[in-house]
Amino acid sequence: MRAPRSLAALPLLLALGAALASPALAQGKYPSRPIRVMLPFAAGSVSDVTLRILADKLGPRLGTSIIVENQPRAGGTTAALTAKTATPDGYTLVSFSSSTAISVSLLKALPYDPVADFMPVSGISTFANIIAVNADSAHRTLAQFLATAREKPGVLNIGTTTVGSTNHLAANLLKSMTGLNVVIVPFRTPGDLLTAVLRNDVDAIVQSYGALKSAVDGNQIRALGITTPKRTAYAPDVPTVDEAGVKGFDVVTWNGAFAPIGTSAEVIEALNRELRATLNEPELVKRYTELGLEPLPTTPDELSGRLRTEIGKWGKVIWDAGIEQQ
Repeated sequence: MRAPRSLAALPLLLALGAALASPALAQGKYPSRPIRVMLPFAAGSVSDVTLRILADKLGPRLGTSIIVENQPRAGGTTAALTAKTATPDGYTLVSFSSSTAISVSLLKALPYDPVADFMPVSGISTFANIIAVNADSAHRTLAQFLATAREKPGVLNIGTTTVGSTNHLAANLLKSMTGLNVVIVPFRTPGDLLTAVLRNDVDAIVQSYGALKSAVDGNQIRALGITTPKRTAYAPDVPTVDEAGVKGFDVVTWNGAFAPIGTSAEVIEALNRELRATLNEPELVKRYTELGLEPLPTTPDELSGRLRTEIGKWGKVIWDAGIEQQ
């Protein structure tokens, strides 16, 4: 007996509906054209270098080009809004980071919600900040520096980059967890910060290891402590802040890939699978290690959890330090 025409057409209608529900898949095999990644940082930044190394490896795996677009304007909101308003088809992504989690509490009117407006794909990398002093400093260890700060309240100072940067908040977290009376001095650029410690204008600085690596290798500055919860492969001789007695201190800068809300589960799964495989390639791991980075392949849920946790963590640090919203 022949099935009614309406029932016979049902499988075709279901398949058509599924294709229409997934714009990228409706066009055929994904991806079929270049993928853009919006980056809220300038060319040459640590995040930029990290992402471009990944793009060069990921593109061939996906069979397309990965185009990194630097959009540092408006504190990174331009990059986020470009991705937010893009068609959710997997061809426009954005790289969020620790700075994104900080922005939720630091900015008065953030024109996007990193949790509600985006879907996590995978982590990309982590990198640590270090606490460093001039190579001629009398402080040979972080424990010594902290001891001097206790003996001479209000005398020592710590330089960082701009207010609200990860290293600025790391310094505030150190101050809060130790109860020390030290002065935190923000500088406009990483170059200004390095110059300040080389001139002994500040007693110590907090900055990303990658940005200070050449100065450390050149014996211009001495790394006293690294902000990760355990020692790293790229700086194995630098003790953690926790080892210096500040138990539980943990500041790890990270970045990850996100897609606009509404991107299909199939596309997220495909991107996650290839991202994680790329981040585990020995050659990429070696290159990241040389630059003071560690790959961060995660599931979407793991990346979501990291973002949500850090929004709460940095919101408390900003509140406790009395940092005014911008």
